[in-house]
Amino acid sequence: MAGIIFAPVIVLGLILGLYELILIHKDMNFRGSHWVGHGLHSVIFMMVALFIVLNTEFFFGIVGLASWGLPAWVASPWIFRILVGIILNIKMHGTSSLSHGGKLAARGMAEHWIHTSIITLLVVLSPLYWGVISSFLPGWLLF
Repeated sequence: MAGIIFAPVIVLGLILGLYELILIHKDMNFRGSHWVGHGLHSVIFMMVALFIVLNTEFFFGIVGLASWGLPAWVASPWIFRILVGIILNIKMHGTSSLSHGGKLAARGMAEHWIHTSIITLLVVLSPLYWGVISSFLPGWLLF
């Protein structure tokens, strides 16, 4: 069983968190410290979601999920990753809604569903594309 993965969590967390921040800036049209505060929040939460998604098999192995006798679709790491993605998408919309008085999906007032869906897909599918991205990164970055 492989150990806990940290390098992709930090690298992808920064990239996807900053991508979310750029989309927020475009969608929500706000400036100043509120933008920076929301950006820090998005990067930190992105790293938490990536940590869960990229280490799913490790934690499934620790708890012995295969020996619980659950149906294969329930014990699937991909089903779990999709659930994490759904929670991430709801969190992004909830945060943007709270920052503008509870209005959802109004142009210029909340993040667009397409933007949060792209970010969610990038998080959920990160175990598939990390190998390609890591081959382009310098060795010191893959601690």
